[in-house]
Formats: sequence, C-alpha cells, structure tokens
Amino acid sequence: MAYYIAKVVISALLIVLITEVAKRSSLAGAIIASLPAISILAFLWIYIETGDAQRIAELSRQIFWLVLPSLILFLALPVLLKQNINFYAALFLAIVMTSGAYLVFVWILRGKSL
Repeated sequence: MAYYIAKVVISALLIVLITEVAKRSSLAGAIIASLPAISILAFLWIYIETGDAQRIAELSRQIFWLVLPSLILFLALPVLLKQNINFYAALFLAIVMTSGAYLVFVWILRGKSL
C-alpha cells in the first residue's frame, strides 16, 4: 500500500512543480512540462513492478508514435485563444481536435504494427 501512495505522491508533486514554476516563468514551466516525465515515471513504475525491460521498450515505441497526434493540442490551443475564444471553450475545442487526430492516426495505423 505504501508503494501506491508513494506513486501517487510523486506523480502529484510533479504536477504541482510544473504549475508553480509556470506561474513564475512560462518558459521554465514549459521546459519542465515538455520533459517526458509521465512516461519516465510510468517506465519506472512498470519496471519496478515487473522487471520487464521489453515491455518498457514496447511502451516507449508506442508512445513515440502517439505523441504525433497529441501535438495538435499545442498547435490548436494558442490559435483558438488568439482568436479571443473563451479559455474553456478553446481548451475543449483543442481537446476535440486532438481526439479527432488520434482517431485518424489510429485508423491510418490500423493493421500496422506501431
């Protein structure tokens, strides 16, 4: 149980760190947020739990390909906000666009091994 609590606390601290740093410097917050910290934590937790390096290699390869459609969010959100669209509406639209990009990307890759 202590292990799961540690996982939650460490993961939450990372999110708090990013938001607090970003309040002071958006560039510094962006640098920290752009690090694949969640992936690295997932790799660590999976390896600690399973010791299976091949599972980590497969997850890493799949993450690489699925990062591509996620970039739509980071392109769409600033464009929508610059058009004076309400933040929540812009975020929702960017998420919808990103979800659509994932669907298209997975459809294209269907039948192919990631």
